[in-house]
Amino acid sequence: MKNYRFSVVIEKDKDGYFAFCPELPGCYTQGDTYEEILTNIRDAIHLYVEDKIASGEKISQPQSVSLTSLEIAV
Repeated sequence: MKNYRFSVVIEKDKDGYFAFCPELPGCYTQGDTYEEILTNIRDAIHLYVEDKIASGEKISQPQSVSLTSLEIAV
């Protein structure tokens, strides 16, 4: 069994939480609590990676990840 590390973005809004993994296109989920969203995104990533491995596809790992916040005046 191999360990993988992926970045995860979690956003909170009035309806709950939304999470996605930028390195895995289409890998996203939602939940009502922070704990639930962590469980959901972990499960989504696990299933995504299992599917890619079963299909013989390579799982690439990011070299580095940067996150920033920009303020834009309009």
